[in-house]
Amino acid sequence: MSESPDPIARAGALLRELRERRPRVHAITNAAAQTLTANLLLAVGAVPSLTTSAEEAPAFTARADALVINLGTLDAERRAAIPWCIAAARGAGKPWVLDPVFVEASPPRLELARLTLAGQPAILRCNAVEAEALTGEAPTPDVVHAFASAHGAVIALTGPTDLVVDGRRLARIANGHPLMTRVTAMGCAGTALLAAFAALEPDPWLAAACGLLVLGVAGEVAGETARGPGTFPAAFLDALDALDGSQIAARARLS
Repeated sequence: MSESPDPIARAGALLRELRERRPRVHAITNAAAQTLTANLLLAVGAVPSLTTSAEEAPAFTARADALVINLGTLDAERRAAIPWCIAAARGAGKPWVLDPVFVEASPPRLELARLTLAGQPAILRCNAVEAEALTGEAPTPDVVHAFASAHGAVIALTGPTDLVVDGRRLARIANGHPLMTRVTAMGCAGTALLAAFAALEPDPWLAAACGLLVLGVAGEVAGETARGPGTFPAAFLDALDALDGSQIAARARLS
């Protein structure tokens, strides 16, 4: 990882700021992720809103502090709302985060994801398969660096080891728990935390690195008490609610 600021120290400070300032995050997210997304934001102290109506979602976006665009349930209502919400966020000078769920599975979805990138998201959060669909190449660090530079966005590439890249800086985060991959919408909900951090931290690379670090550490804490994928979400939300800087510093595996 490059020079300071240090995401380990900043993550704890951002959690404190979230609980004090309670930023609003509007999420155009998929149907399976809505409840967990709202509960995750509430657990860390943020305020969620979730309407997908093209008639009112831009107004919710304008009064929010950050926006999430998730392509997981790409129905007509969400498709209509997405460009208006991006325009509202940009017009208000608010950061927004793109989560291009399953772009590898659908050419129209991939086309929309590429079009939305022109709206300059602060952060693109994706997995390796989604990144390969967007870049057309295996997502090596060099490829991700180049893509981040070309689009002016931070890439938060999640996997066994997460990568956070902005064209010049690279962080590797090895925290997490296997049960995180066995609960639907865990990654989608986590994207909202990156948006909440981006609402407070003007450096999107730092916001993304801190967000993935917090999610990974909370997952590890939750995995120590959860009995399986059924109890894991509750344990995860409890872990987020109680998480502090000392826990992050003690558990962080970041390079």
